[in-house]
Amino acid sequence: MAAGGGAARRCWRSGAGLARAVRGVCGSARATAALRAEELAERLRKSEEQQREMPKDPTQRWLRELAAMSQQLQQVHPNVLAKILKQRTLYQNEEIVVIDKPYGLPVHGGPGIKNCIADVLPILAKMLENMRAEPLHLCHRLDKETTGVMVLARSKEAAEKIRLLFKTRQVEKIYWAIVLGDPDPVEGVVEIPIVEKEVKSHQSHYKRTLAPRFRVCPEGGRVVKARGDRHAERAVTRYRRLAAASACSLLQLQPITGVKHQIRVHLAYGLGCPILGDHKYSHWSKLAPQKLPELTLRRLKLEQSKARHLPLHLHAQRLSLPLGQPLDFVCKLPLFFQKTLRKLELDIPKD
Repeated sequence: MAAGGGAARRCWRSGAGLARAVRGVCGSARATAALRAEELAERLRKSEEQQREMPKDPTQRWLRELAAMSQQLQQVHPNVLAKILKQRTLYQNEEIVVIDKPYGLPVHGGPGIKNCIADVLPILAKMLENMRAEPLHLCHRLDKETTGVMVLARSKEAAEKIRLLFKTRQVEKIYWAIVLGDPDPVEGVVEIPIVEKEVKSHQSHYKRTLAPRFRVCPEGGRVVKARGDRHAERAVTRYRRLAAASACSLLQLQPITGVKHQIRVHLAYGLGCPILGDHKYSHWSKLAPQKLPELTLRRLKLEQSKARHLPLHLHAQRLSLPLGQPLDFVCKLPLFFQKTLRKLELDIPKD
């Protein structure tokens, strides 16, 4: 009898333990379900807020969507980003892979950057070839906001060979840019060294600027040699105007050298024609949105207060690479660039 009672007690205890376990599992399941429901509600709330915040004006809505797309590239899983780049592959052979770089995607990592091209090169290589493929290698860089042709190498040897071609200026690069104003003359060469300097203002920051080797003397207007800056880098940019309208111009650009932000600095400070959407180099002493001419705002159907949303209109349109036989890659303009051309009535010449 005592034995039977002990067994009953043990059975009761085990049953009670099982009940507690079941309650625990059910409780945790309910908690998980509640958490998921809370997360879903939060997502729906954010989605509704975004819908309410989305401007009704088509131009402003388009600019907001472009900014949102750039943010999404920073939030997607690296596999998703690699798949996006795979879909944007223009050409590949046993040595190189050429992609159409999207707007808003940085090439290298840094503070506040979650996703960049360099980080997903091993994944992209496997997607293009097989799981044992060697990671792809960077050969040159484009600014985060610049779109267009970008070359990657399949091996270290190929990367070194292509970097040498860039360094020795054997690679021909052609960019297109929409700029404010009209360059004078309409075609020419800007050959002014570039140096990085600190801008001392209420928001101290660093910018690249011109370091001219000559200056005009106030007395008599003579051209005299300026005191050189030993940190300045030689920079040469060819340019040609393709079209002009709405207080803007469409330029074709050929950077002969490869200095960081060279095109942006030469256009803004050398020609006085900053690139549309270049908020960094439209001012020197302050960090502020670009100030647009009234005619440009009217054609874009944009308010000056919303100009900060304008993207940089700089596109790497063509690249010629002398690898054995010359390889010529052309990348069509992104949709936002095409829309801006239409709005500003900048007609691309057929030649």
